[in-house]
Amino acid sequence: MSASANKEFKDIPTKYIDPLAPKDVGEGYRVNGKEWKIKKDAFRVKTIGVTKLSTFQLREQKRLEEKQYKTRLNDLKKEKDDTKQARIADLKRRREIKEEKERYTKMAEKMHAKKVERMRKREKRNKLLKER
Repeated sequence: MSASANKEFKDIPTKYIDPLAPKDVGEGYRVNGKEWKIKKDAFRVKTIGVTKLSTFQLREQKRLEEKQYKTRLNDLKKEKDDTKQARIADLKRRREIKEEKERYTKMAEKMHAKKVERMRKREKRNKLLKER
């Protein structure tokens, strides 16, 4: 828009409003000879503040959005996988405990209860030593 577009009517110079207003001496005659026309400035969109995003800026913006989308997707996948792994680990632990109980009950049928208890303690001790 012109330089006078953002101003109040009373603030706009008369050369832009009144075609009969006296001209500045330094301006000279118009090239096209139409001295009776109102003076207008060049129409420039940038003075309004309208700017078009360049293709580079669009690509950068798209790339950033893609990156954010992928990180969010990876986080969700990782979270889902972690819960699945935790559930599997818990299931394995329960099965091991169950198998161990069954084994000790079978041993108790064959052997004396005190000997089974001693063997259980020894196995726990060995297991703890092995884990170190």
